[in-house]
Amino acid sequence: MDSLSLSLILCLVLLTPLPSSARQTLNQGSSLSAENPDDVIVSPEGTFTAGFYPLGTNAYAFAIWFSQPTCFLGHNCTLVWMANRDHPVNGRRSKLLLENTGDLVLTDAAQFNVWTTGTATESKLTTYLQLAESGNLFLRDSEGTILWQSFDSPTDTLLPQQPLSRLTQLVSSRGKGNYSSGFYRFFFDYDNVLRILFDGHETSSDYWPYPWLSSWDADRSTYNSSRLAMINLFGNFSSSDNLNFRSADYGRSRIQRRLSLDYDGNLRMYSRERNETWVVSWQAISQPCRIHGICGENSLCSYAPNTGRICSCLEGYKQRDPSDWSYGCEPEFNVLPDSTDFTFIHLRHVEFFGDDFRLFSNKTIKECEAECLQRVNCKGFQHNFRNHNGFQFHDCYPKAQLRNGQQTSSFDGDFYVKVPKSYNTSDKKTEHLQRTLDCPQNNTILLKRSYVKSQENEIVKFMLWFACALGGLEFISIFLVWLFFYRASHDKNASRDGYVFAATGFKRFTFDELKKATRNFHEEIGRGGGGTVYKGTLSDGRVIAVKRLNDSNQGEAEFLAEVNTIGKLNHMNLIEMWGFCADKKNRLLVYEYMEHGSLADMLSSASNELDWQKKYDIALGTARGLAYLHDECLEWELHCDVKPQNILLDTAYNPKVSDFGLSKLLDRGKLYNSSFSKIRGTRGYMAPEWVLNQPITSKVDVYSYGIVVLEMVTGQSSIRGIQLVDRADEEPMSKSNHEKQKMEVLVRVALDCVQEDRDARPTMTQVVERLLDSSQ
Repeated sequence: MDSLSLSLILCLVLLTPLPSSARQTLNQGSSLSAENPDDVIVSPEGTFTAGFYPLGTNAYAFAIWFSQPTCFLGHNCTLVWMANRDHPVNGRRSKLLLENTGDLVLTDAAQFNVWTTGTATESKLTTYLQLAESGNLFLRDSEGTILWQSFDSPTDTLLPQQPLSRLTQLVSSRGKGNYSSGFYRFFFDYDNVLRILFDGHETSSDYWPYPWLSSWDADRSTYNSSRLAMINLFGNFSSSDNLNFRSADYGRSRIQRRLSLDYDGNLRMYSRERNETWVVSWQAISQPCRIHGICGENSLCSYAPNTGRICSCLEGYKQRDPSDWSYGCEPEFNVLPDSTDFTFIHLRHVEFFGDDFRLFSNKTIKECEAECLQRVNCKGFQHNFRNHNGFQFHDCYPKAQLRNGQQTSSFDGDFYVKVPKSYNTSDKKTEHLQRTLDCPQNNTILLKRSYVKSQENEIVKFMLWFACALGGLEFISIFLVWLFFYRASHDKNASRDGYVFAATGFKRFTFDELKKATRNFHEEIGRGGGGTVYKGTLSDGRVIAVKRLNDSNQGEAEFLAEVNTIGKLNHMNLIEMWGFCADKKNRLLVYEYMEHGSLADMLSSASNELDWQKKYDIALGTARGLAYLHDECLEWELHCDVKPQNILLDTAYNPKVSDFGLSKLLDRGKLYNSSFSKIRGTRGYMAPEWVLNQPITSKVDVYSYGIVVLEMVTGQSSIRGIQLVDRADEEPMSKSNHEKQKMEVLVRVALDCVQEDRDARPTMTQVVERLLDSSQ
C-alpha cells in the first residue's frame, strides 16, 4: 500500500464521526436528526436512550425510553417521556437543536418549532444536554445549574426518584399504540388529594379514590400543603396526602420500575429484572369496570378473567364509532320529546354511576317507572335494595344520562332501560355489540401540516408561473376585496357563533323562531341586569323560557360565558339549556321552563307554598348543584351570583341553579385565584373577599348560599347573623319538633357559611353531607 492510499484512509478515519449511539452529551450548537436512527443520547450505563422515536408512518416524537434490555427502535421499547406527544414531526429534516442561546428547540421538517424548553439567555455560560441514569434528561450550564429537566414535565409515567408535585400530572395515552394525550389524569386536586380523573368528550368525573368515599374514609388527608409524591428505588410510593403503597417486589433495589397511568384509566406499577418482561407489581383499581368512561355513554362494561374487559351497547342503542368505544353508543330509535309510549327493558345486576335526577326511597318498580315516564329526559332507572340498621329499603334512581355502566354479579340491583314500545328488541338482539377493548389500533398518524418540498428548476418554474399569476392577479385582488367587505358586513360574528354552536351541540334557533314562540316576546316572566326572560312554546309543544340579553357589550360577554359554561354542565340541580340564538345583535338563551318560577318569587308570595320540608329540600338541592360546580367539574367552576332570583323551582319544587352569565372557570391546581377583572355578584349576597380585594375561591359561593338560606329561614333579606338567631327564637311554638329541627339545622349551616373568615366556612360538599346526615 503506497503512502497516498494510507494517507487517504487515515483522513477518512479521522473525519468519520464516532457512532452517535455512544453519545452521552449534546453540546451547545449541536443537534440530533430524525433521519438518523443512531443519532441518540444514552445514559451513563445505557439503561435509557433519548432520541427520535417512530410513532407511525413518517411520524416521530422526541422521547426517552428504556434501552435495556435491548429493544428495537419502534418495537418492544418502553417509552417514559415525550416532548411532542400531540404534535409528531416529519421524518425528514426534523431535528432537536441546542442553540447557542441555550434554548433547546424541536423543529419539524426545518420549518416549524413544535417544542422548546424556553431557556434562551444572554449569559455567556455554555450549556449542554445530558441523560442521567435515572432517566432524567436535563439541560445544564457550565456552572452546574440545571436550566430544564424532563422530570419536571412527565407524560404518562413516573420513574423512581421523580417527584409528582402540585405543578405536574400524569396524562394517559389515547390508546394501545397511540401515544397522544388520552382521557385520564393523575394529579393533586385542589383539596391536596391525589386523584384519577376521567376527562372525556362531553363529561368529566373523578373515580379514584371512589367518589362516594370522603377523603377520610379513603385514608387520605387534606391537611397538607406540600402536594408531593414519589417512588423510591425499593418500590415504595409515598404521598403527602397519606397515600402509601409498595410494589409486590418491594425491597429489591437493582430492578427497573415505573408507575404508569395506562390508556385504560388504571394506575399501575411495573417492575422487571434485566432481560425480562414487565410485570404488574401494584395497581390502583382491581375492578376494571369501575373506571369511568372506558366504554362510553349508553354502554355496559363487564369483566371476566378469561375474556378480559368487554364493552357492549345497551339494547336499543348502537355503537357510534366502531373503531373507538370512548364515543359510546347512540339510540337506534327516534322519539319526540313529548312521547309517552314507552316500555322498559330489564337488565339484571347492572348499575350506572351518577347523573341521577334524585333518589326516591321506598319505591316499587312500578312507582319508579312512573317517575321516569313523567320526565322527558329520563333514559331509564336503577332499582336496588339497601339494608340500613336492619331495615330493607327499595331505592329508585331515575337517570338523566347513562354513563359509567357496569354489569357485575356482586351488585344487588337491576336497571331498566327506557325504549319506545315500537322498538322491536327481538330483531335487534343479533346486532347487540360486544367487543373487548384491546382492539388493533391504526398506528398511522397524519400530520396536519404542509411542508415545502425540494425545489427543482426554480427559475424555470418561477418564469412559467409568473406569467399565469400576473394575468389573474387583478381579478383575485378585486374578488378578495369584495369578499372581505361582504363578510365584514354580513358575517361579523359568524365564525365565533359557529364555534360556540359546535362546542355546545345545542340547537341554534333563528330570531324569527323565538319571536314566534314567545308571541313577539309577549309574556314576561323575569327581569334582571343581564336581560329579560319570556315564556314561550316551541312548535313541538315544549314550553320554554327565553332570556333576551340586553343589547350591550356586557350582554354579549354574558351570553358567551353562559353558553360555554352550561355546555359543560349536567346535573339535576342545574338549569338545562336547550338552545340559543345569535342573530346579529340579537342574543337569546333558551331554557327549560320552570313552573314555579324563582325561589325569590316563592319567598315573596303570600300563598306560603313553601313549608319547612320544601325549604329544606331546596337548600339541599341547591347545595348539591353548587357542590357539583366546585368539586365535580373538570375545572373549578364558580357561579359568582348565587341569589334567590337565580334558583328556579320545577313542578315538584326541585331547585335548579341558573344564570351563569357571571360564572368563572378556574384552574383546579390553583387554590387561590386573582384573575377576576371586576367585582361579580349582587349587593347583599357578595362575600367580603370581593370588597376587601382578597383572593377569590369557591368560598364566595358558599357565603352567598348562606345568605340565601338565611332568607328562607327568616323570610327577610340582608339580615345579620345575630338578628337571625333572634328571629329563629321568635318562630311560633306551634311548629312540630321535626320542623323546628329542620329550621335549626338550616340556621347552623347558614351561619357557618357566612363567616367573615373564608377558611372557617365549610365547602359545599361538606354542606351537602351535613344536610343529608340531618335528613335521615
